[in-house]
Formats: sequence, C-alpha cells, structure tokens
Amino acid sequence: NIVLDVDVVSCTNFCFFIGEKVTKTILVTGGAGFIGSALIRLLLTENCSNIINLDALTYAGDTERLPDNETVHTVRENICDQELVAGLFYRYHPAIVFHLAAESHVDRSIDGPQAFVQTNVQGTLNLLQCATQYWRNLSESDQHGFRLIHISTDEVYGSLSFGDKPFTENSPYRPSSPYAASKAASDHLVYSWWKTFNLPTIMTHCS
Repeated sequence: NIVLDVDVVSCTNFCFFIGEKVTKTILVTGGAGFIGSALIRLLLTENCSNIINLDALTYAGDTERLPDNETVHTVRENICDQELVAGLFYRYHPAIVFHLAAESHVDRSIDGPQAFVQTNVQGTLNLLQCATQYWRNLSESDQHGFRLIHISTDEVYGSLSFGDKPFTENSPYRPSSPYAASKAASDHLVYSWWKTFNLPTIMTHCS
C-alpha cells in the first residue's frame, strides 16, 4: 500500500510531468462521485486524452461534477455486471484503472448493509476478475505498465480518539461499521489478487 501521488502513478506509465499528451486509456470507476470527479478533473489537467468513467449514477453520482469534455466518456452501468465490465476492458484497453466505485457513508451502511457488501465487495471482486483476465492477455510491455489502483479509506483501521497517533499502513484492521467492513473486505481481495495472481495493484487509504 502506498499513499496515492499522481506523480507516482503518472511516472509509472506515462509522461504527464513533461507535458506529453497521453493517448492510452484510463478507466475510472465511480468517476461521478465527489472524489472520482475531482480525480477526473485532475487527470484532464495532466493531458489525458481518453478517460472512461464507469458509474451507476446512484445517489452519490452526479455528471454535473464532470467537465463538458469529449475526452471523458461516462458509461452508466453497474460494476457488478461482469459481462459489462469485461467488455469495457476489451473495448477500451485501459492502461490504468482507478477503482473508486463504492457505496459510502457509515449511516447508510447501518440502515442497509446488504448494498454495501454487494457493491464494495462483490463489485471489487468482479473488477479484479475482469482485470486479471484482461491483463494476462496483454503484451509483456503492457503487462509491466498496467496498474489497478484501489481507493480505500482509513476507516478500515477503526476510530481515533483525541490525542491518538494517526493511522499508518501498519495499523491493524479494526472496521467498526458495515461500510468500513465492506471496504476492508475489498482491500483484502485486492491484496490477495496481487499476492496470488501477481496483478499489479496499488492501494490507498485516504481520510
């Protein structure tokens, strides 16, 4: 796990830092959400020329947050649809995947935990399976450059009291809500896919 730094990600695959136009595709899940839309706006400033946004556009998704730009193509579908997700990989050939699609907010997870397990756990599993199959069929150089970046939350580590030291990547997992538990489960899936299948993944835990 590393803290997401756009320079780190961009230097991995592309040449954002020298102003070259990036022609490879970036797939963003949940790109119409608050954080996802901010990411897309940032990517547009980094000369990305082809961004695919997969978003179910539920209560948290709003395309009004996205700029009116032909570079961004929004696909209004559910990440749990395996055939649909697999088709996006083979149609658009992404070089980087930013995975932000998730049910969020602790209060909502208490009222309806099933939706959180479905999207955050099953949806992540579906994305990992589709990404792995796609990645295995890439050329050696494209396999080396591919990254799946899983955006998680510091809530997987539990809660802090006033005066507690901040969480680190070595903090134990202590999720204390259905939301946090579903994100923790998705983290473990991503880690296991890296460990077992060698899928190139990065995880972030921002607050």
